[in-house]
Amino acid sequence: MSTHDLQDQVAISTLMQRWALARDTGDWEALRDTAHPGAAMTTTWFDGTFEAFVESCRASWAKGSRSQHFLGGTVADVEGGRAIAQTRMSINVRSRLDEVEVDAVCLGRFFDRVEKRAGAWRIAKRSVIYERDRLDPVDPQAKISLDPELLGRFPEGYRHLAYLQTRNGARVDPHLPTASGPALERLLQEAKAWLAGA
Repeated sequence: MSTHDLQDQVAISTLMQRWALARDTGDWEALRDTAHPGAAMTTTWFDGTFEAFVESCRASWAKGSRSQHFLGGTVADVEGGRAIAQTRMSINVRSRLDEVEVDAVCLGRFFDRVEKRAGAWRIAKRSVIYERDRLDPVDPQAKISLDPELLGRFPEGYRHLAYLQTRNGARVDPHLPTASGPALERLLQEAKAWLAGA
């Protein structure tokens, strides 16, 4: 790997870390700075522009909503000024379900199209691949009961997170990429074409 290639890998990996820290600490200006103007963002509870995502996060934060994103390694496939970056991650959400305090944990990958513009790598489009999740009461003595019909609306990979978010008023897309299946294949094919300049 050349020095230039290594510099790109380090810059992209650092970008991912900056996103997570800014998102989880409410540093909205730093969060905005991780994406290019016109960037797009898709998660379980949001699909739209990155700017609107930041404002939605700010509004949720003001209401007391908190989540944490723990990142593993980032691997980037770089082609000129474009790259596909995949980052292992864990999304951790504490909320209430039927008056019981619960933790939802979802494992997967951030899947980012990143571009280098004016010498800076920033996110152009973020998708998430959801692989495995769970939902537990914070107090191990507490009991929670899940509606199997609602739980069954969502695919394995993020069904418990989606269940919690839906019960708390969010509209969750039931067709997002998971560890396998058509949604994942479509995401990978579209990203490959984009990376090639299509």
